[in-house]
Amino acid sequence: MKEVAVEDQKVLLVRTKGQYSAIGSRCSHYGAPLIKGTLVGERVRCPFHGACFNVRTGDIEDYPGLDCLPTYKVKVQDGNVYVSIDKKSMKLTKRVKEMCTVQPDVKHTVLLVGGGPASLVCAETLRQNCYQGRLVIVTRDSLPPFDKPKLSKAMNVESSNILLRPHDFYQQHGIEIWTGKEVVSVNPAEKHVKMSDGTSERFDQLLLSTGCRARPLGCPGSDLKGVHLLQSYEDAKEIHTTSLGQRAVVIGASFIGMEAASYLSDKAASVALVGPTKYPFEKSLGPEIGKMTKEMLEDKNIKFFMNNKVTEIRGENGKLKEVVLSDGTVLEADVVIAGIGVIPNSDFLAGSDVAVDSRKAIIVDKFMRTNVADIFSAGDVASFPLTIRGDQRVNIGHWQMSHAHGRVAALNMLNKPTTIESVPFFWSVLDGKSIRYAGYGEGYTEIIFKGKVEERKFLAFYIKDEVVVAAASLMFDPAVAHVAELMARGTVITKAQAQAEDLSWLQM
Repeated sequence: MKEVAVEDQKVLLVRTKGQYSAIGSRCSHYGAPLIKGTLVGERVRCPFHGACFNVRTGDIEDYPGLDCLPTYKVKVQDGNVYVSIDKKSMKLTKRVKEMCTVQPDVKHTVLLVGGGPASLVCAETLRQNCYQGRLVIVTRDSLPPFDKPKLSKAMNVESSNILLRPHDFYQQHGIEIWTGKEVVSVNPAEKHVKMSDGTSERFDQLLLSTGCRARPLGCPGSDLKGVHLLQSYEDAKEIHTTSLGQRAVVIGASFIGMEAASYLSDKAASVALVGPTKYPFEKSLGPEIGKMTKEMLEDKNIKFFMNNKVTEIRGENGKLKEVVLSDGTVLEADVVIAGIGVIPNSDFLAGSDVAVDSRKAIIVDKFMRTNVADIFSAGDVASFPLTIRGDQRVNIGHWQMSHAHGRVAALNMLNKPTTIESVPFFWSVLDGKSIRYAGYGEGYTEIIFKGKVEERKFLAFYIKDEVVVAAASLMFDPAVAHVAELMARGTVITKAQAQAEDLSWLQM
């Protein structure tokens, strides 16, 4: 695998099984250089966020991202390799897969409830596979599908810069987008849903991809003005605006809380973070990485109040004043942001016979089918069997996995049997540095480190039953991408491999 230049265009030239192919050199998600990624077989995986592309066709095979890569002609002559690019596509960095559009005489409707990537990828996959019926995406958000992970990392972003597709894309491909609408009930027998505005809509097939909502604070004063949850684009803008030059208190030391604190560190007058454990991410990433992330943000003058809970939020004259902690500490506050977990959005299914688990996540099989015919579910709201954990049922709120769910649901709607096989992959950005994670580490019993966590350059292997079940890294690319690709191929990575000094198997 080599990056070459054709005039001003950078191209990824790949040789597999003795044959050459050439594709665009930048990931279609955020533009990461694929030369820094990992190549296994005929698939290259992005080092940053795990998207995968076929090196022969340029097609996207795993997510995040929506678009494929351009492909270029390759000729081998007299021992030299020549790559040619059509001048009209010289500046093309991504390629939208060909899609059909709606035909009015096709009397069939797929209704997609929820405005996240699961709904969008489902709609696009249907159109890519010549579905010509009616497609309707219903979302309570004010925006059509947008890049939600950016909200906690760049709260002041303009809405036009986070849309996953421009408005005219939906018109061009016959996808109806209903914003500001919420489904309040589902009637599977009569195949219709009821909206919050009293209207109803019929469907032939239904996708439930309503995601999760932020868990509200339960303490006295949590309804005061100035106490925020981060759920929508409007929430992010308001948190940014009201925090400028003010005293901010962030409640919750997991991904949303830590990213929000990191973002506000150079905008608020002060930032305090309250968490229930000794270190952030203690359960998910382990105490060593948690301690390091705490130190990263302490370097940005964020003050931590760990092993603590909020018992009361106080106001004065209708204005937020202070936050009282379980150890008696009182923090002055003008703004409070809570990131204490999520609740699946499935309450509207009451009485519908659609099965949910004890956490209220919607239960699906490997084809993303619920227990009710013609009703599918995808994304953060779904509880599904995870291949790399022997089909253990899991509920994973990962941006990448929601994309994959949407594709699988669409193909099964079209009677093209396809199972969900994706390996979980996520990332978090703190102080401009990205922690990457692949696999499913719940229940791990040991962590094996390469590099040094305290130097902020490491690779961590999470071990359960003598095998690697997950990996996390900082400044150690493309290790996590390669682990993900090995897991995707069904390769078992042993504890002995993780312990070995020789890491050549990671293609470092």
